[in-house]
Amino acid sequence: MPARPTLVSRISADLRADIAAGHYATGDRLPPEVTLSKRFGVSRPTVRAALRELEGLGLVQTQHGVGTFVVEQPAVRAGLEQLESITDSIRATGKEPGMLYSSRLTRVVLPEEAARMGVDSQTEVVELRRTITADGEVVAYSYDLMPTAILPPGFDLERLTGSIFDFLRNELGVYAVHGLAEVHAVHSDHVGWGPEAAAHNLFVLLNQLHYDRSDRLLLYSRTYFIEGRYSFTIFRRER
Repeated sequence: MPARPTLVSRISADLRADIAAGHYATGDRLPPEVTLSKRFGVSRPTVRAALRELEGLGLVQTQHGVGTFVVEQPAVRAGLEQLESITDSIRATGKEPGMLYSSRLTRVVLPEEAARMGVDSQTEVVELRRTITADGEVVAYSYDLMPTAILPPGFDLERLTGSIFDFLRNELGVYAVHGLAEVHAVHSDHVGWGPEAAAHNLFVLLNQLHYDRSDRLLLYSRTYFIEGRYSFTIFRRER
């Protein structure tokens, strides 16, 4: 039997719904604790705990002695639990995904790539560099390696456009069904390309290996999401 939601989680959920519905816009101050305690019929410490939960989710920021304010939200927010393409996660937020390919080339893996991918040091891959946008705003830069063994002989790399997951499904009949991901915070002045590259140096790196149902490696991706423009959440529940 699932656990009943606590008072804190119920208040937090109601306030999240208010923010999502636009009752409180970016920069707006939430009602004072005493007002919220009367609204929900709870104590001020309970309200304070709910506000801390909202702050932990990155929805508000409390300035002691001043109040709690709604903060600007990322262009895209996605969960890490489900394996899906970046374009799907962007589209799910109501924004139009875009994909700009900076380069496509064929080469042999580097030693550290071979170790990460678990492949022979002479494995040939297609290296892709992509700029990912949401409603025209750059949200990430992605370095992708695809083993050439999964491509048909003589394949024209210019056919690789848009979502790689869509390409695998629609062009090759191949499906990524599970993956292994690591998440890292990265500060660097050497990530990205194009006119905006110099403007960003703080990223969330999603380092991922994608496999099909037979555990064949389909893709190794190192995607650098611009901090503040693309946010990840993880849904956790009690055992």
